[in-house]
Amino acid sequence: MNVNLMSNPNVATVAADASIFDAAALMRTEHVGDLIVVEPRGSASVPVGILTDRDIVVGVVAKRITADAVTVGDAMTRNPFTVREDASIEFALREMRRYGVRRAPVVRANGDLVGVIAIDDVIEHLAVQMSRLADLIRIEQDAELKARP
Repeated sequence: MNVNLMSNPNVATVAADASIFDAAALMRTEHVGDLIVVEPRGSASVPVGILTDRDIVVGVVAKRITADAVTVGDAMTRNPFTVREDASIEFALREMRRYGVRRAPVVRANGDLVGVIAIDDVIEHLAVQMSRLADLIRIEQDAELKARP
């Protein structure tokens, strides 16, 4: 199964020159804990960083830095691990584990952002599949009992 089947195409993005205040407000509006930082490259919108709510708390607030002067680019994690939309889920999970990330931007071959894959989404998908397998076992057992009382 490919990443594009499990990725979420609804991605909250922000520019590196946006203020931390604007980024935090966007996180609140979008109900997300992270923003993908993008920059235009030709017709593509390419991920250049990720800003998490933790980056804001640990990197700005806890250091008592005056947030007025801080941009997203100052606080973001640069050069995020990305995964191609045609990569396998197994590859994506292995690399996410290797890089120690729970979310990864999903990109086309030209680097254009098309979604995000999150461990939470993969676990939810696997839980649904496990439930369907459990249903199949019950159906099979019921059929056996009806066929051979």
